[in-house]
Amino acid sequence: MDSRLTGTVAIITGASSGIGEATARQLVEHGASVAVVARRKDRLDALVSDLEAAGGSALAVEADITDRGQAEQAVQTVIDRFGRVDILINNAGLMLVGPIVGADVEEWDRMIAVNQKGLLYMTNAALPHLLKAAEDGPRQVADIVNISSIAGRVAWKNFGVYNMTKFGLNGFTESLRQEVTKRYVRVGVLEPGKVDTELVSHNNEQVRNDLAATDDIPEPLQAEDIAESIAFMVTRPRRSSISELWAMPTSQA
Repeated sequence: MDSRLTGTVAIITGASSGIGEATARQLVEHGASVAVVARRKDRLDALVSDLEAAGGSALAVEADITDRGQAEQAVQTVIDRFGRVDILINNAGLMLVGPIVGADVEEWDRMIAVNQKGLLYMTNAALPHLLKAAEDGPRQVADIVNISSIAGRVAWKNFGVYNMTKFGLNGFTESLRQEVTKRYVRVGVLEPGKVDTELVSHNNEQVRNDLAATDDIPEPLQAEDIAESIAFMVTRPRRSSISELWAMPTSQA
C-alpha cells in the first residue's frame, strides 16, 4: 500500500458507483481513510466491506447532499468518527439533457441541486476542517477536488442547463482557489470527457437513444482513469498545486 496519504481522511460524494467508488479504492490504496457519501446505503456498505477486507479504513455515510442539513451532518459524522478531514472530493453529479424549449423544469432543479447546491453545502461544511488540517495535519496541506466536465468548457445544443451547472462549478472552484490557496488548501477542478459510468442512464429512453445514435467515441474513459487523476492531484508535494486537469478519451475530438 502506498503511504502518501497515511493519516489523512477523505470525503467522497457520489461514492456508491462509478468515479466515486473508484476514487475511494484509489485513495485507500494511498493510505487514506475514506468516508463514502451517497444515498444508496446498500452500495456504500458493500464498498466499505470491500475496502476493510483489503485492509483499509472506511465509513459509509448515507446522505442526500442537496439537503443542507444532511450535508452538514455528513461532514460532522466524519469528524465524529475520524476527528479530521484532509480531502474533499465533490464528485456527485447529475446530467439530464434535452432541449431548453419545452424542457421539464423539474429536471433543471434536480441538476442545480446536485451539481451546484450539493457541492456548495459540502464545501462550506468541510472548509473549516480542511483549513485546520492544512495547519496541523501530517501533510500540512489539504485538498478539494471538484469533478466538472468538458461541458464546463464547451457548450452544446441540448446541454444548456447541464452546461450552466458545470461552467458555474468551474467559476466557483477558481474563486475559492484564489481565496484559500495561500493557506495551503489546494482547490482543483477535474474535467473529464466521456466516461463509462451511470451518468447517461438517468435520462429518459428517448434521450438515451439519441445520445447513443450520435456517439462516435469508441473507447470512453473508465471510472478508474478519473480516479487515478484525482489521486495524482491530491498526492502532489505540498509545494505543488494542480488547479485544473482536463482528462479526455484519446478517441474523443
